[in-house]
Amino acid sequence: ERQFAYCKPSMQVIRTILLMSSSQHSPTTPHMNNKKPSFVSDTKKRDSSSTSSVETVLGLGSLLSERSARTTFPNLRRFRLGRVPNHRRVFGHTPHIFHDRGIADWDTLEMSSLCAEYHPGSSFICSVFDIDPEEEEEEGEESSSGKSFREDFLEREEEFEIEIVEYQDFGEVKEGDLVDSTNTEDTGSMGILCLKSTDDAYIERWGKDRYAAKYTKKGINTIWGWNEDSGLKPCAPYLRHCVLAAERMGDACFASFLDETFLVDRTTTIRDYLEKNPHVMKTSPPPELAERYGG
Repeated sequence: ERQFAYCKPSMQVIRTILLMSSSQHSPTTPHMNNKKPSFVSDTKKRDSSSTSSVETVLGLGSLLSERSARTTFPNLRRFRLGRVPNHRRVFGHTPHIFHDRGIADWDTLEMSSLCAEYHPGSSFICSVFDIDPEEEEEEGEESSSGKSFREDFLEREEEFEIEIVEYQDFGEVKEGDLVDSTNTEDTGSMGILCLKSTDDAYIERWGKDRYAAKYTKKGINTIWGWNEDSGLKPCAPYLRHCVLAAERMGDACFASFLDETFLVDRTTTIRDYLEKNPHVMKTSPPPELAERYGG
């Protein structure tokens, strides 16, 4: 029977990987909110007739899997790894989609998903890939006719604050490659990242009727209002998927996901959580979600 301990690198290896890869960012880097371009405001300036340019997406959860990413972005290019400085990865909110797909567990509160949040000194390894907006608008499975890529992206990731943030590019890798994250291609690249938001921000963007239809009428009283002592836990099939995807991307990505991803308490790491909850890695997704949540 498969045990989670099978994939646990030695502590010496973990420390070496994380120290090497995190040494490239400065913990004192100021927050970029006042300087970075805005994904939302830039979207409002664009239309479907605009000349397209390549967009770079940063994946922190299910998008760590290239196979899963291609179910949403079939024409993605240059799937690779990078590191996002001054942000941490947290299972801190519950999206309606887990309830709609039947993989949320109200009894145990295993129903949270991942976001990034600004936190000076923290960082995590992410996936990085490029997309041509025109190609995605034509062929993306969730694309809506007449909408630009950015408008579709906002719809797809509706509960998040979508921002353009700085990241460090590790260059192209294949599944299982050993990443030398001390040698980055650059340290000033910009990519699209899903960040923590608020219920009020969701209502302001999408309206009270949409919030009611997707959340409160289904018994979900909040998306983002989970306190650190709320007991909210990761959705098990989703967490399993993210763990398998991170493992396939090599030791550096795997160690980062285990030790640089936190529960809602912002203290418990995913490594600690999995050691105490071995059932997670045995919780397969429903057959219809096997490809999307299959690692």
